[in-house]
Amino acid sequence: MRAVALSRLSRRPRGFTLIELMVTLAILALLASVAVPFGQLTYQRQQETELRRALIQIRSAIDAYRQAVKEGRIDSAADASGYPPNLDVLWKGVADKTRPDASRLYFLRRIPRDPFYPDASAPAAETWGLRSYRSPPDAPAAGEDVYDVYSLSTRTGLNGIAYREW
Repeated sequence: MRAVALSRLSRRPRGFTLIELMVTLAILALLASVAVPFGQLTYQRQQETELRRALIQIRSAIDAYRQAVKEGRIDSAADASGYPPNLDVLWKGVADKTRPDASRLYFLRRIPRDPFYPDASAPAAETWGLRSYRSPPDAPAAGEDVYDVYSLSTRTGLNGIAYREW
């Protein structure tokens, strides 16, 4: 009798049953449904951090350019605002008129991109909305100078504020 019981056990197929596989797949699907939104949230936070850093860099460079004009290091017309004519001037540099060796003043190493701009092939300077000194803050418009930059994204941040208003 004992030999028959052992032979039955040894003939039992090895592996998982269909029910065990279905339970495992259900658990994996549940874990994936929790992990994907968390990953998307983390990615959006990373992009928002990049946007904040880029805005700080560009705005600081614009302010440094304006300060250099006030100090007389950059030529500027008497009726001009003193802000850069475009974003490219900040990384290409301008002549320092206080130095006889014709050295240049640089305010950025490169222009950072707007992380929310959809076209990755566009030049970095074109990914930003520009506000001139003479345009009102509630309706920013480009003009003869660059007083401020803003994101062109229509999305809203995790804090509930549109990226255009950051």
